[in-house]
Amino acid sequence: MPRKARQKSSTKVYHVILRGNAKQDIFLENYDYYKFIKEIKRTKGKYQYELYTYCLMTNHVHLVLYDKMDQLSKLLQSLMISYSSYWNKKTERVGHLFQNRFLSKNVETESYLKTVCRYIHQNPEKSEMAKTKEYQWSSYQEYIGKEKIIESGQVLKLFGGNRKEAIDNFIAFHKINQNKIEDFVEYEMIEKLNDEQAKDYIKEILKLENIQEIAKYDIEKRNQCVKKLKNRQGISNLQIARVTGLTKRMVEVAMK
Repeated sequence: MPRKARQKSSTKVYHVILRGNAKQDIFLENYDYYKFIKEIKRTKGKYQYELYTYCLMTNHVHLVLYDKMDQLSKLLQSLMISYSSYWNKKTERVGHLFQNRFLSKNVETESYLKTVCRYIHQNPEKSEMAKTKEYQWSSYQEYIGKEKIIESGQVLKLFGGNRKEAIDNFIAFHKINQNKIEDFVEYEMIEKLNDEQAKDYIKEILKLENIQEIAKYDIEKRNQCVKKLKNRQGISNLQIARVTGLTKRMVEVAMK
């Protein structure tokens, strides 16, 4: 299935998610996290990007970076290939560790930059792994303490004129909505399908030559077909209705 070319960010700032293939864990012990951070340092030196925010979760990674040399795909491929090589050797396995295509969202405004950084830092708390301020494998502690691999200045300047004021405001900002994290940030990271891609996907899943056949099925068979599409993120009920010739109500009923 052809994929749309990524749109470049006018600010050259991106929110990136790297996920384990089939949601598998990519970190099992502390040394794995240290190794990944080491690879971030290596790629920063090679590709000259700045890292604003990061969080390493059990089966995925969040990064916010400034790609000043316009090498986003190259630097992320280098990062993933190098860490995958380490992982496969360690675990005596072969195959892909990461999903082939990383997810990225352009960060075009200062308000979105603040929001996405908070969202990333609050991930461990949302997952009930650790308090935001206590999680070892995110950049939060680098913001309130000593920098190790990030460049905090671009984000902190959004919180105040001097460092102490900025850090105080940064901490206060991260306490807002701590039990209601911005789910829309993650939703926007889903790779959405256009109508042609959605048609191809539905044909493949349902083994159909003509997608319009679904509308001719009896209710039970039609509902079974539509329900098979339920877990595919990036395709909406309205889009399913549009490309299959069903009504939105038919699709909603089948999805229940």
